[in-house]
Amino acid sequence: MASYYYLIASLPELRTEGEMPISYEEFLTLCSGNVSEETYDLLKGLSLHSTEGPLIKEWAEFYGLLQRELSHQRNLNLGRNDTTVYEKDGLIGQVVSAALSAKNPLEAERILLEYEFENLDNLVGLHMFDDYVLFGYAVKLKLLERLTSFEQEKGKQEFQSLFEGIQKSVYSL
Repeated sequence: MASYYYLIASLPELRTEGEMPISYEEFLTLCSGNVSEETYDLLKGLSLHSTEGPLIKEWAEFYGLLQRELSHQRNLNLGRNDTTVYEKDGLIGQVVSAALSAKNPLEAERILLEYEFENLDNLVGLHMFDDYVLFGYAVKLKLLERLTSFEQEKGKQEFQSLFEGIQKSVYSL
């Protein structure tokens, strides 16, 4: 556990805006030799849908609620009858509603990312140099990796291509 003081103190700050200061692979390299084999294996296999590890069970509960609310509100917006029964949370509902009202998908993702970071900070709480902090950091990195996988220019090009295809289909009628 003593090595966690140096490890956690040496990790760069993660923010919802800007570039990722460290990749997940670089994070794993830093963890190698500084955490137990069991902890390293959990970190190596970590995904946003994981359920094992310190803090991860609590994260999984929150993330599951967020995903169900997103699905529910998307279905309602599409006019689909959604009778799924799940535990509703008013704040999650408000955040999802704000995200779905965003002017573009990237802005929506940023709204959700800020809320997810805030929730992770609350889950970590007053922990300082232990597995809770380490796993909270790892989940934040996974969230940032997901965000960086969205390429705005490539998305615009794909949208334009699809739109042009639809226009050709309409004009050929």
